[in-house]
Amino acid sequence: MNIQKYYRQIIDGVPTAVMVADKNLKVVFTNTAFRSLFPSGRSEGTLGKVTCCASAGKKCGGSDCRGCLLYDAFEDALCSNKAITRRVFQKVRTDGLTHDVSYSLTVTPLGGGLNMGTIDDAYELEIAQELQTAKSIQQRLLPAGNWAGGKRYSYMYIPCRDIGGDLPDVFTVGNSACGVIADVSGKGISAGMLSAFVKAAYDKTAYSPARAISNLNAKFSELNLDERNYVTVAAVRIDGDSITYSMAGHNVPILLKTGSGITRIMLNSPPISNWFDNPSYYEDVIHYEKGDILVLLTDGVTECKNSRGEMFGADGAIKTLSVSRTADEFIKNLESTLKHFNDNLNDDITAIAFDL
Repeated sequence: MNIQKYYRQIIDGVPTAVMVADKNLKVVFTNTAFRSLFPSGRSEGTLGKVTCCASAGKKCGGSDCRGCLLYDAFEDALCSNKAITRRVFQKVRTDGLTHDVSYSLTVTPLGGGLNMGTIDDAYELEIAQELQTAKSIQQRLLPAGNWAGGKRYSYMYIPCRDIGGDLPDVFTVGNSACGVIADVSGKGISAGMLSAFVKAAYDKTAYSPARAISNLNAKFSELNLDERNYVTVAAVRIDGDSITYSMAGHNVPILLKTGSGITRIMLNSPPISNWFDNPSYYEDVIHYEKGDILVLLTDGVTECKNSRGEMFGADGAIKTLSVSRTADEFIKNLESTLKHFNDNLNDDITAIAFDL
């Protein structure tokens, strides 16, 4: 057996991610572990191509790559003929999506102009890839259209992290449009998993919003989670001239804009949790006229704070709604106003608006 081929087989079998570059800093070999971390990359070629660089993968080493820690590590090892270790922060593009990754890279001279790069802390890279996949899945859980039950709607969903804990949902039951907005405890991955549970467990066949929330609470109880986990929910069913609504611990008012002004709708009730035995959920009805606008929000909107510590509040949402003529215009105005109010969000921002 060729000795070079034998060495390649050994390196290809080790669990550490390995790539070897020549004196021109072109990659001539990557092992299986490396290719599993960068599945969309090339097995050979520029450093940028094999690592799916989203910045300048095709012109790796050019002026656009100044300051690239990956390129600099290989260049420094080649020039100094010494092992170099660097923490690499890189934008990677896989499956059409760009995301940030970080890893520890050690470049070791092998002689003959070859340098071997090994990646440690690859777990972080795998987590970043999994987060991107989870983010993509969560985006698919969002409402797909802008019509339900003959009503036009618009919504916005801005998670403060890659994975959010808010859930907007719109669907049709019979001839009625239904809207649900939920806010789960916590942030990040655990919140995203709980919001996916809410999406799957909420009974979309129930005509009664209160019954749907009660059924959700029963299914939540089966998870046997501790007291730190809970969900607040606001749900509506829009019929020909009336809105039936129910809430579960949701302290943000539902807003109804009519020709005579804006009404705040509240309904005291416990959140979806294991805090109480057999909690009761109720619903009420309010009438509307054609041309009115119905709005559901999460507390990420009302509790958004600016640099001076001032809250946007329900009054901020009401002011925005008062100058909006349609549901879509309200959502666009609200997003623009909130970003101007605070461009560094620390909570998920979610809202649904219906043209009635």
